Amino acid sequence: MSYFPVIEVVVAVITRSDGSFLLARRPEGKPYAGYWEFPGGKVEPGESFLYALNRELMEELGIYIELSYPWITRTYTYSHATVRLYFHKVVKWHGEPYAYEDQELSWQFADSIEVAPMLPANIPVLRALSLPSVYQITNVAELGVQVSLMKLKSSFQQGTRLVQVREPVMTKDELRVFAHEVVELAHHHGVKVLMSGDVELSREIGMDGVHFSSVQLMGFTSRPDADWCGASCHNAEELFHAEQLSMDFVVLGAVLPTLSHPGVTSMGWRKFAALIRDFSLPVYALGGLRLEDLTTAWEHGGHGIAMMRGSV
Repeated sequence: MSYFPVIEVVVAVITRSDGSFLLARRPEGKPYAGYWEFPGGKVEPGESFLYALNRELMEELGIYIELSYPWITRTYTYSHATVRLYFHKVVKWHGEPYAYEDQELSWQFADSIEVAPMLPANIPVLRALSLPSVYQITNVAELGVQVSLMKLKSSFQQGTRLVQVREPVMTKDELRVFAHEVVELAHHHGVKVLMSGDVELSREIGMDGVHFSSVQLMGFTSRPDADWCGASCHNAEELFHAEQLSMDFVVLGAVLPTLSHPGVTSMGWRKFAALIRDFSLPVYALGGLRLEDLTTAWEHGGHGIAMMRGSV
């Protein structure tokens, strides 16, 4: 069995306001020539990740980072090397990207990639990029069914693209009826719907996946049989298990104090960031959050925020 020292690599997900991101095709003379990848390169000794990323983007594309956020970290072993890829979302930059190393450039969308082949280490990242920044959670217990559906319709019209049906106080029949209405409304607006904890009901109604509790998560020995799998986590052990099962994303909290759990100690943003440092899955921050907290979540390495009482 061959062993390779881990090569640290910084990677830029350069994202425009329309959601598209930049891919580059590796030129002749490099390993995997002709494959598409996100721009970036090796971290040299003594460099910070941000310095290395800026240097690589200046050398490859002639642009300088004005605003970026840490995102996910993934390790991949090729036949010739093991790389640890530190992905950063670059949302603002100076200059116009130009192919200074004879690479081909292309702006792409996560749900409709039109270039191939992709560098193997980057393929799972495309799925993660298709997840929106805001994860809405239903709240019929406080709002009632009709108000909840009205609010969901409004949020879908304003851009919400992922929602979890989570109504623990409903009977199974009530939940079935409500969930069916949510799915019909959501799919009309191109929104993914996940059922809280119930794989069979999710399939029956035609949902897009399932969101599992931390208790359910820790009972699994393999990834559940669902297209999209999310999980709630509260500590490092649960995060590790979600990673081992290759879940699509996790929700971590409570970050701030919540109305639903009065008296429970929240972790705060510093602990949130420490728990997900070098984590390979997208993480939604949860707990007492509003839409105005989204940038703070990005700054601390989160993919976005999950909200029950907040609104888009």
